Amino acid sequence: MTIELTRPVSRRMLGTEALLVLGLSLGQSAVYATVSIIAKLTAEGGLSRQTAALNTSASVRPYLDLTYQLLGIVFALLPVLLAVHLLARDPGDPVRTLGLDGRRPGVDLAQGAGLAALIGLPGLALFWAAAQLGLNATVVPAALPDLWWTVPVLILAALQNSILEEVIVVGYLMTRLRQLQWRVAAIVAASALLRASYHLYQGFGAFVGNAVMGVVFSLCYLRTRRVMPLIVAHALLDIAAFIGYTLLPDSWFTWL
Repeated sequence: MTIELTRPVSRRMLGTEALLVLGLSLGQSAVYATVSIIAKLTAEGGLSRQTAALNTSASVRPYLDLTYQLLGIVFALLPVLLAVHLLARDPGDPVRTLGLDGRRPGVDLAQGAGLAALIGLPGLALFWAAAQLGLNATVVPAALPDLWWTVPVLILAALQNSILEEVIVVGYLMTRLRQLQWRVAAIVAASALLRASYHLYQGFGAFVGNAVMGVVFSLCYLRTRRVMPLIVAHALLDIAAFIGYTLLPDSWFTWL
């Protein structure tokens, strides 16, 4: 007698799986961001007088701080490995499913740089407008001490953010929603709103800006089936923000 050890993955199982992956990664971040924006809105002085700091120090002891920073980066990428593992089971071949390979580095770099310019320049204008209207908290992109490892760690943090967000929010989530037979418009909206929601702790300007970025990135993925240009674009934007804030004079960032 032959016993069938495998069975087709049901839509219900795929939906539950997607919720669990998001709950362990950026869906969890979205919940915390929602609580954070409520706390800022109800704090004395309102949203515009609050601060949203990224890449903060974890210890006053430099090498312990470095250890914490590197551990945070490594463990933040585990949901990416989980998502890739799950895609390897269904639908299979996750590298090609996500477009997460180095087959066309020149094209990926060029498209990524173009996307970074397309998103970055209007994004600065939106942040400035939101700051003037009091719709954002004061954003501090990097708050690490001035040490020899600060810039390398900020670059690694930018790469971690870009890989985590683009693989999970675009590649993985959109693949699963397509398997669940969602309409294209609903898939794009879900991906964009998730991206916007976990940036909500920065304010409503950041929410809108990241929603627009999410729509653009989702449409690019639907057209190319590759997350590599999105990772490049996101990494370039974060590196410019983190390193620029660290190295340039403070007077340049009073508008944030």
